[in-house]
Amino acid sequence: MDSKIMTALGNRVLELGPQPAADGPYKNFKLTRDADGVAWLLFDRTDASANTLSADVMEELDAVLAAIETERPAGLVIRSAKPSGFIAGADVNEFRGANDPAMVETRIHAAHAVVDHLEALKLPTVAVIHGFCLGGGLEVALACQSRIAIDGARFGFPEVMLGLHPGLGGTARFTALVNPTQSMALMLTGRTIDARRAKSLGLVDTVTQERHVRNAVKDALFGRLKRARPGLLTRAANFGPVRGLLAKRMRSEAAKAAPREHYPAPYALIDLWEAHGGSKAAMLRAEQASFAKLMVTPTAQNLIRVFFLREQMKKAAGIGNMIKHVHVIGAGAMGGDIAAWCAGQGMRVSLADMKAEPIAGAVKRAAELYGKIIRKPTEVRDALDRLIPDMDGEGVRNADLIIEAVPEKLELKQKVYAGLEPKMKPGAILSTNTSSIPLQDLRIGLARPERLVGLHFFNPVSRLQLVEVVSHDGNDEQVLKEALAFVGAIDRLPLSVKSSPGFLVNRALTPYMLEAMVMLDEKTDQRLIDAAAEQFGMPMGPIELADQVGLDICLDGDMLRTKFGDLLPPTPAWLREKVAKGELGRKTGKGFYTWTDGKAEKAPLPETGPRVTDQMIDRLVLPMSNVCVAALREGIVDDADAVDGAMIFGTGYAPFRGGPLNYARTRGVDDVVSTLRALAERFGGRFAPDPGWDNFK
Repeated sequence: MDSKIMTALGNRVLELGPQPAADGPYKNFKLTRDADGVAWLLFDRTDASANTLSADVMEELDAVLAAIETERPAGLVIRSAKPSGFIAGADVNEFRGANDPAMVETRIHAAHAVVDHLEALKLPTVAVIHGFCLGGGLEVALACQSRIAIDGARFGFPEVMLGLHPGLGGTARFTALVNPTQSMALMLTGRTIDARRAKSLGLVDTVTQERHVRNAVKDALFGRLKRARPGLLTRAANFGPVRGLLAKRMRSEAAKAAPREHYPAPYALIDLWEAHGGSKAAMLRAEQASFAKLMVTPTAQNLIRVFFLREQMKKAAGIGNMIKHVHVIGAGAMGGDIAAWCAGQGMRVSLADMKAEPIAGAVKRAAELYGKIIRKPTEVRDALDRLIPDMDGEGVRNADLIIEAVPEKLELKQKVYAGLEPKMKPGAILSTNTSSIPLQDLRIGLARPERLVGLHFFNPVSRLQLVEVVSHDGNDEQVLKEALAFVGAIDRLPLSVKSSPGFLVNRALTPYMLEAMVMLDEKTDQRLIDAAAEQFGMPMGPIELADQVGLDICLDGDMLRTKFGDLLPPTPAWLREKVAKGELGRKTGKGFYTWTDGKAEKAPLPETGPRVTDQMIDRLVLPMSNVCVAALREGIVDDADAVDGAMIFGTGYAPFRGGPLNYARTRGVDDVVSTLRALAERFGGRFAPDPGWDNFK
């Protein structure tokens, strides 16, 4: 979680009822009773900063509920004692490696019994919710009779991001309470909503401030709080014939976002609701089997793997960020967007350029971005205040970190550094956003080469989470540590790479993009090439991606050819001609496709023409796995898991396949190597399997 949010939450004083005894009978819960005879059950999972639901926690909760039944208090308040929030969901560790649906169903059945036990208590129950209330946490709250949200709470069912749907009764309780057009949409997208929106949907009964919790609890338990009830529309939408119509519409919406064969969870949820939405008992039963079946799919297991890859990369960032002021040089598309992102994450940012227009453009784009991602207008204003136009480049004198984002020309960058270095304060870090120039070349002429690192962001900066932290052999270790911590502090995921042409991600993407150009040369329809990549699961095909990135940028692949020569497909002459004519892709409105309002115009492929073949897919995707193995063998990166994470978070590589190395492992290394050999015989040495496969596990 964002460290700033954690700090803000850490300062919060929670109203937790009477002071519990230090030596209570429970490991993860504290139970007290106030003067009104109301029981306060505080969830405080041991040795964790956030509450999650594991099998042993659920077992203990069941014992607590049994004790409460015996003691018969006047009411029950369920609350988290963690500043970070109510309950962040299930303990995902318990999902890893599941391969037997019957076993998963047995465990889910036991957890269901606990939540049903809570719902069946013969006394008024209220959940008081602050911070994050997600997945299984929201399912526990839904089993209470009333829900009080503290202003600023966030609610959601992110299970779909793990290839699952809610599994603790949420599918039945949520759709019974809140109109299915809205409740299903939230479960199908995994989006979170704030307390006010939750109140307007009828998910919570009231929104209050921390200081009013005691009164709100009394109102809820003693019948003075008007409870949210499912309205006529909700009941009508759950009615059989209407469900059928709505489910059909939901399926066509889901199909626009993701195909069923790659992402089965949304469709399983729609099927579940369509079949059983009229009966809570039937839906609760059917949910368990559906959830268990999804849990063992390769999609869910790979998406759970991706969840842990993200956590692992966050940990690699470390803590203790020292950077407060960032100075960005070059307000073009990348520099401007990096500056905007850093200011949005709480950094003070000065943005320098030779001309005023790019800076103005960057500030305008920043305002648009903040409008989308920052909820409060006052916070949008604060973020814009932190982004300081700096025509004279004076910000460099106070900056802790300088990010250079000028065009990819070695002499130009060296000239910029020569002017900067004398003005930098002693502890400052100099970094470059270069994607193609080795740092060994850039450090020549620097007075303090040990303080130069690469910070390679990906476009669009606000969407792609990866930043490659590039080192050279003369680096100061402390500088690299500080650079990693900075990346974590701006809510990005760092990958440590040694400097080498293309680093990891661009080096792996280049053969993918260039192979698509070779296929075009062979007169394959560009829509078919894109369809092959999309069929594999890429977010967009290589031709559309080339347009998106800019065909002029794609030509920079020539830098890589000087090192990798025949390992790369040749750049066709007509690509140079297109660039010379100014057909650069999305940014000029025309490239391989014509672009309108930021979207490529694509006519559907003819019904009778050629179709996607396995060989087309292999030609595009196997070279990526091959390059990843080469980068491991050469020591450019030292961790196979981080490579998979980098390709997913930096390029959108099909997440449900778990990354290019995981894909090779799943498919079978021998199969990948023999396929590459066959492709090399047919199409040339660029497909030759890397020697690294011999030792790849």
